[in-house]
Amino acid sequence: MQKPRESIYKRYVPTLIAESTDSPAYWFVFLTGTANLLLNRQDGLAAIPSAAKAEQLGFVPVRSLYIGSLEGSPCYAVEAPEGTQPTVGTDFHSLRTLYERMDEDLFHLAGRALQMLNWDATHRFCGRCGTALADARYEHAKICPSCGLSHYPRISPAVITAILKDGKILLAHSARFPNKMYGLIAGFTEAGETLEDCVRRETMEEVGISLKNIRYFGSQQWPFPNSLMIGFIAEYESGEITVDGEEIAEASWFGPDELPNIPPKVSIARKMIDWYAEEYGTPSQGTP
Repeated sequence: MQKPRESIYKRYVPTLIAESTDSPAYWFVFLTGTANLLLNRQDGLAAIPSAAKAEQLGFVPVRSLYIGSLEGSPCYAVEAPEGTQPTVGTDFHSLRTLYERMDEDLFHLAGRALQMLNWDATHRFCGRCGTALADARYEHAKICPSCGLSHYPRISPAVITAILKDGKILLAHSARFPNKMYGLIAGFTEAGETLEDCVRRETMEEVGISLKNIRYFGSQQWPFPNSLMIGFIAEYESGEITVDGEEIAEASWFGPDELPNIPPKVSIARKMIDWYAEEYGTPSQGTP
């Protein structure tokens, strides 16, 4: 249903081992304990710092992880120590503020880098026996040398749903949304659930209605902190909107020509709402 975007793997190859350690590389640098990304004051790929060694960027890394190659050049996820000051011509930016300003592939690759750094920082010891973990040789994982337990990067699946009724879409406002923004019903999948069951449960819990004809729309990785957003379109079946008062403060049906403030364009929520507006809006009249 979603118009496919060109795969990031046309530009990026997620290999495990760098072929060369001396050639210039792209460095996705995050400040310790934050989602603040170091960028050059340039646009596109030129915004990502490039150097042969991270130390050439003005700091000694806390950790550095090879994450593959981008357009033939090595890429690293790097954690800069607390207090690192950007060099001339660079600045730290919150990754959350960049998803309308940054090339979508680069945003997602920066998200991958951030998640890998967080995983590396929080998986130093085995959760079963407490032994220090070692890197796996053939995949992105850590292996316990004592008990053999494998530890993989954590990914948390979450569903997000565009609910339709009589040509209108259900949009909801959470108290944590800025600028009176309205979005779609979403939530994390629980143990033992299918994605479709999660769609039904989250919708009933948050706005009190039942759904039918649930169908897949598309997906998007979301690195805050480690989500995989899976989008669905569903049709209203029964019930009256009753917000839970916790996750959702307000919810209502909106037509394509009366949409409130909605999420930014890079988010899958916005892509789904834009799809709805295009499908159900009034066709524009061309000049005869």
